[in-house]
Amino acid sequence: MKISLFFVIATALTMGSATLQAADKAAGEALYAEACAQCHGPNGKGMASFPSLSGRDADYITSRLETYRSGEKVGSNSFLMIPNATDLSDDDIANLAAFITESDE
Repeated sequence: MKISLFFVIATALTMGSATLQAADKAAGEALYAEACAQCHGPNGKGMASFPSLSGRDADYITSRLETYRSGEKVGSNSFLMIPNATDLSDDDIANLAAFITESDE
């Protein structure tokens, strides 16, 4: 019984990590161009009062977008970010994080 439970848990963890690795960078790029580039710049370097996304890791991007999506205020630009993040799916967030972090490499 313990061995079967171990395999079930191991399989679930493996599937979860495969999902994280399966983020679609091209979809993230398209979404970034549509929803993010006008403030954060085409290369994520930031503009005026909008912060640079360059050098941020996927966990940071994901955490921030999930926070904004939940309606929580974080910083002075929350009034802009919350409406932009509200309709993002988990896949959208993963794709954006993949594009932003991989574009930096």
